Amino acid sequence: MEVLVAGSSGFVGRSLCPKLEAAGHAVRAMTRRPRSYRGAGAPVRGDVHDVESLEAALAGCEVAYYLVHSLDEPTFEQRDAAAARRFGQAAAEAGVSRIVYLGGLGADGDHLSTHLRSRRAVEHLLGVAGVPVTTLRAGVIVGHGGISWEMTRQLVEHLPAMITPRWVRTRTQPIALDDVIRYLVGVLDCPATDGRAFEIGGPEMLTYGDMLHRLAAIEGRPLLVLPVPLLSPRMSSLWLSLVTDVDPRTSRSLIESMVNETVVRDDSIRNLIPFEPMDYDEAILRALGQRAKARRAA
Repeated sequence: MEVLVAGSSGFVGRSLCPKLEAAGHAVRAMTRRPRSYRGAGAPVRGDVHDVESLEAALAGCEVAYYLVHSLDEPTFEQRDAAAARRFGQAAAEAGVSRIVYLGGLGADGDHLSTHLRSRRAVEHLLGVAGVPVTTLRAGVIVGHGGISWEMTRQLVEHLPAMITPRWVRTRTQPIALDDVIRYLVGVLDCPATDGRAFEIGGPEMLTYGDMLHRLAAIEGRPLLVLPVPLLSPRMSSLWLSLVTDVDPRTSRSLIESMVNETVVRDDSIRNLIPFEPMDYDEAILRALGQRAKARRAA
């Protein structure tokens, strides 16, 4: 199958492209800088904000993966909406039969953060021109290079004690990067996933505080977490920028999302793509191993 991956050089795309190739698919890795691309797949120039480049990149493709976001932009909600609408239209004109999108967990009835609301809007806008969209909604993805995971790791490794907002008590359902990839690849061979949204997660519901403590225990580090009620998202993001290398604008968007529970309420995808996702401790060890391998190769 001829497959385009938009976002091929990003956190998820870098792992997805080689797995798609291993499964026998012909992969086009869409990137704004094809000459410098060194990952799996055949690099093709494409920019979600450039219609002509999308037409060329999508021509002849049966399926397109959409792994694009612009959280580090001040107007990311509007930019992501425009990009999704543009990509969906170009896919329809190119005759693409399906778009696969990685979105975010969060109940529709909740007062969703701007970040999660944007993810849900992108889900809808990708399909406005008529191409069926398969959406996989995930919470925290545990893997080397993921922004949410890097925030967690760097907090634990840089601070033996921390004052945190109340979001430290919010529940989420972290999932290993490798398991996200298994789902993303698996939907291609499962017609029943066409045009549907699914929730994916690991086997454990944890608070963000639980995640911090479990990582600290695995790394043998002391950790004291003191939740306080008066730490605003802006103050939290500024604090995070002092102890992590995550962009303050990105961290603020993610922190605002941490008031929303991101847990799986419908696990029907487990019946369609059956396997046992790894638990949080195993996901931690896998992510730390990925980081060690990347540092050795640098």
